[in-house]
Amino acid sequence: MYDFCDRNEMIHLGRLSQFLKPHIIAANDNFVSLNNTLQVDLTGQACSESLGFDQLSSTGGQLDFVRGSRFSKNGKSILMLPSTFSDAEGNIKSRISAELIPGGVVTTPRTDIQYVATEYGCVNLWGKSVNERAKMLISIAHPDFRADLTARAKKERIMI
Repeated sequence: MYDFCDRNEMIHLGRLSQFLKPHIIAANDNFVSLNNTLQVDLTGQACSESLGFDQLSSTGGQLDFVRGSRFSKNGKSILMLPSTFSDAEGNIKSRISAELIPGGVVTTPRTDIQYVATEYGCVNLWGKSVNERAKMLISIAHPDFRADLTARAKKERIMI
């Protein structure tokens, strides 16, 4: 990689502090950001740093990339996550849930999220109501959890 980058006029390497600014990112047309997240609730909030109080990562530049790519001409912001995880006891849990695990940190607020993708599909949440977001997120959750997510969303009046 370093050999490819060395003296390549098409590549500029610099400090992250130069680039982790939404307006700098947005200046690049067709910019697509791909970010990993750990959990998304049915309103569309993304937790990318922890599972509950267990800190697994940091924010990195996720919010800068989400905002910058969304405002880039023809840009897209995509948050990706596997649909499930195994807890400490080996139980399979959904990463798309009615609410974040207590203690979970919102890394990317729902008002900034555009696309969310799992192995079951990709949905565009931009500009959607909470009801629409819940239905769309359930559609890309693991099939084994969709009925429970729908029931919980209706019980909590997230979805009608």
